[in-house]
Amino acid sequence: MADRGRMKGVEGGEGGSGAGEGAEERDGEAREELELALSLGRRGWHLPAARREPPPPPAAMRWTMPPHSWDHDAAGSSRAATHVPPLRCRDIWHGDNDAGGAIEGAEEGDEEDEEGDEDGDRDLQSKRPKVRGFGEESPQHSGVNASFFGLESTHFPGSDEHGHFKLSHCPENELDFVVDICHRYQNVTYLNLSGVPHAELLVMEAITCLRHLKTLIMGKGQLGEAFFQLLSECPLLTTLTVSDASLGSGIQEVTVNHDGLRELQILKCRALRISVRCSQLQILSLRRTGMAHVSLNCPQLVELDFQSCHKLSDNAIRQAATACPLLASLDMSSCSCVTDETLREIANSCPNLSVLDASNCPNISFESVRLPMLVDLRLLSCEGITSASMAAIAYSRLLEALQLDNCSLLTSVSLDLPHLKNISLVHLRKFAELTLRSPVLSYIKVSRCSVLHRVSITSNALQKLVLQKQESLSSLSLLCNNLIDVDLSDCESLTNAVCEVFSDGGGCPLLRSLILDNCESLSTVELNSSSMVNLSLAGCRSMTLLKLSCPNLQNVNLDGCDHLERASFCPVGLESLNLGICPKLSDLHIEAPKMSLLELKGCGVLSQASINCPRLTSLDASFCRKLMDDSLSQTAEACPLIENLILSSCLSIDLNGLSSLHCLHKLALLDLSYTFLTNLKPVFDSCPQLKILKLSACKYLSDSSLDALYREGALPMLVELDLSYSSIGQTAIEELLSCCTNLVNVNLNGCTNLHQLVCGSDDCSSGDMPVDVCPPDSAPVRSEEISERSDRLLEVLNCTGCPNIKKVIIPSMTTYLRLSKINLNLSTNLKEVDLTCSNLYTLNLSNCSSLEVLKLDCPRLTNLQLLACTMLQDEELESALSRCSALEILNVHSCPKINVLDFSRLRVVCPSLKRIQSSLIT
Repeated sequence: MADRGRMKGVEGGEGGSGAGEGAEERDGEAREELELALSLGRRGWHLPAARREPPPPPAAMRWTMPPHSWDHDAAGSSRAATHVPPLRCRDIWHGDNDAGGAIEGAEEGDEEDEEGDEDGDRDLQSKRPKVRGFGEESPQHSGVNASFFGLESTHFPGSDEHGHFKLSHCPENELDFVVDICHRYQNVTYLNLSGVPHAELLVMEAITCLRHLKTLIMGKGQLGEAFFQLLSECPLLTTLTVSDASLGSGIQEVTVNHDGLRELQILKCRALRISVRCSQLQILSLRRTGMAHVSLNCPQLVELDFQSCHKLSDNAIRQAATACPLLASLDMSSCSCVTDETLREIANSCPNLSVLDASNCPNISFESVRLPMLVDLRLLSCEGITSASMAAIAYSRLLEALQLDNCSLLTSVSLDLPHLKNISLVHLRKFAELTLRSPVLSYIKVSRCSVLHRVSITSNALQKLVLQKQESLSSLSLLCNNLIDVDLSDCESLTNAVCEVFSDGGGCPLLRSLILDNCESLSTVELNSSSMVNLSLAGCRSMTLLKLSCPNLQNVNLDGCDHLERASFCPVGLESLNLGICPKLSDLHIEAPKMSLLELKGCGVLSQASINCPRLTSLDASFCRKLMDDSLSQTAEACPLIENLILSSCLSIDLNGLSSLHCLHKLALLDLSYTFLTNLKPVFDSCPQLKILKLSACKYLSDSSLDALYREGALPMLVELDLSYSSIGQTAIEELLSCCTNLVNVNLNGCTNLHQLVCGSDDCSSGDMPVDVCPPDSAPVRSEEISERSDRLLEVLNCTGCPNIKKVIIPSMTTYLRLSKINLNLSTNLKEVDLTCSNLYTLNLSNCSSLEVLKLDCPRLTNLQLLACTMLQDEELESALSRCSALEILNVHSCPKINVLDFSRLRVVCPSLKRIQSSLIT
C-alpha cells in the first residue's frame, strides 16, 4: 500500500492518469516509474503537490572582509577551502535504506524567481542521503537486479522542489538510459558527474532539456569546445566546476561564454589557452591549472584564484587581473614569475582589492606598491620582502591580517596600522626588531626568530602574548592596556629591566599571569603589580634577589632557583608557599594575610626570617640549621594560629626560642627531631595543649628530661610520642608506658637502651591524681574502679630495630585493652615474646633471628609476620597459634626450622588461616 501511494504521487506530479482510470491504462507508466525508483535506490519518493518558497539566498560576495577569528593553524594557506560541493562517489554505496525521495518535481515558476535563488543554491552544503548500491535487495523490491550504474538523487532542506543528481560508475552503454531520465525530469537543478566516464557525451545529449540546471560538476575525462558551447542551453546555470580534466584538443583555445554564470572553478586541469567571457561571473578559480594564457572578459568578477598556475607568465596574469575592475580578492600564490610591476598595474586597475595572496613569489619586493583598500595580505616565503617593504605595507591603512612567515631577508618590521588585528612572523632568520602599533591588535605569532632582540607593542586589544624561545630578546616595551597573559619562557637574554614592564605603571595594568621560566640572565627580580595572580620563575638559576609586592599574587613557582639569597614577599595574596630547596637563601621576609601553609625545608643557611602571616596554620622549617631564636619568637608572635610546627634539624633553636611557643595556643604538633636539646621544660610549660611530640634522634635528652610527663602530668592531651633513636633509658620508657595512659601511638624505634619490655601489674593510677600521674600512695578502691581508670589508650607500639631488646612480655593482668599493633621488626637479639592482648590485630616479628619462645593469647590477631625468624621451631609456632583463632595471614618465609611440607596441622589449630607465606610454598 505504501508503494502504491508513493507511485500515485509520482503520477500526479508528472501529469499521469487519475485514480479513476483502469489498471490496464496505468500499467505501462507505473512499471517505468517503478524501475526508476529501483534504479535510484529509494524506497519511497513522490513529487510535491504544491510549490514551497525556498529560503532567502545567502550573500553572494564570498570575498568580502576576512573573518575576525583568524585560523592561525592554517597560516600559509592562501585559501581556506574551494567551492566544490562535498559529494564523493564512495558516499553513495554505503548509505542507509531510509533515504528520502529520489527526484522531486516542481511546478514551473517565474524565471525571475528562480534567478533570485541562484546564489542560495550554490552554497547549499547539507549532507546528502546515501543511496543503496545497485544489485542490493530492497525490503520493498526484493529480487530486482539493476546493477548497471550508480545514481544519487537528493534534496536539501529548503529546496524540496528541486532534484539533485550524483552519478557515478556509469558504463557507456547505459548513457542513453540516463539521458532518458534527464529528459523525463527536467526540473533538476544540481547535477554531479564527477568521475563518470564520457560525461561530456551525456551532458551534450541531455543538456537541451536541463533548462533548470543551476549547478554542474564535472571531473576527469576530456571536455572539448563543443561542451562549453552547449552550456548556453542552460540559461539558469550559475555554478560550474571542472576538475582534473583535459580541456579542448590541446591546440585551440577553450572558451567559456555564459551570461548567467556566477561561479566558475577549473581546478587541476590541462589546457593551452582559456578564455572566459561571462558578464555576470563573480568568482573564478583556475587553481593548479596548467594553461599558458588566459583571457578574461568578466566585468563583475570580484574573486580570482591563480594559485600554482606555474605556466602563466607575468604579463598574462597582469592582463587577466587588470581586466577585472571590481576585483576584490586575488590569489596568485606560487606564481613565481609575478613581479612588482604587475602588482602596481593591478593596484591601479583594481582599486577595491582587499585580499591578496602573493606567497611564494620570489620576485616580489612590494616596494612602491600602493593598495589602500587591502584588508588581508599574505606574503609567505617571499625572498624579496625586506624592511623597505614595510613602507608600502603601511600605506594599506585598512589592513587587518598580515603574514610574513619565512621571508628570509626581512630584518625589521615597524608598522602603525589602526586596523591591524593579526600578524604572523615565523622562521625569520635575520629578523631583529619588531615595532607594532594598533589599537585592535589581538594576535601576534612570533616564532623561530633567533636574532630578534627588540620588541615594542602598543595595543588596546591584545590579551595574550607568547614569545617563547627568543634567545636574543633583551629589550621589551609594552603598552597594552588589556594584556592578561605573557609567556617569555626560555628568553635567555632578558635583563632585569623587563620587571619594570610588568610592574604598575609599566604598560600592562591588567596583567594576571607572567611566565619567565629559564630566563637565565635575570639576577634581580623586583615586581610591584596590583593585578598579578600567577608568576613562574622556574629555572632562573642566576636569580639572587627576589622582591615581590603583589597583593593579589596567588601562585608562584620557584623550582630550580637554587642561587636565591634574599627573598621578600611583602605583601602577597599567597595561601601557600613552598620554597623548595634554596640552599643559599639567608634572608626571608613574608607578609601574606591569607597564607596558611609555609614550607622552608631545605633552606639550610636561612638565619633571618620575618614571617607575618596571621592565618598561618602550618610551618615546616626542617633543616633550617641556622634559624635563630629571635626569628622563631617573632614568627610565633605574628602567627598565633599555627597548629603544626616542624623544627626538625633546626640546630640553632634553644630554650629562648622554645619559650616563645606560649603564643601558639592552638599548637598540636611539634617536631624537634634531630636537635641538640637537653631540656624540654619550655615545651612542657608553653604547650599544654600539645597532642603530638616528636623527639626522634635527640641524642642529648636524659631520662630526667621526661620526668614531667609521667611524674607531674605535663602535656595532658599528648596522644603521640616519638622517641626513636634517642638516648632514653629503660626506666624512663617503662614509666612512660605505665603512667602516661593517654598515649595512643608510641615510637621507640632504634632505642639502644631498651633491653626488655615487661608490663607488670604495679601500674600507677589514682582517682585523686591525673590519670597519667603516678601518686606516692594509692587509696583502696574496688577492683572494677581500678580496671576502669587504669585502662590505657595505647593502640600502636613501634620498636623496630631495637638491637638490645631481649624480652617482651604483656601478661593478662595488665590493662592494654586497646593495643592493636606491635612492630618489633629487626630486633635481632629478641628471644622471648609472651603476649596476652585481647585487641591485637597485627604483630610483626620479622627478622628477629634470635626468637625462640613465642607465646600468644591474642583472639583477634589477623596478621602475624615471622619472616626470617631462623630459630623458631614449628612446635613452638603451633602452640602459639592455638590461641589465635582469628588469624588469617601468616608469614613464615625463610624460617628453616618450620619445615612442615604441608600446613594441615596449622590449619587444624587455626581454621581461619587464609594465606600462608613460606619458602616451601610456591
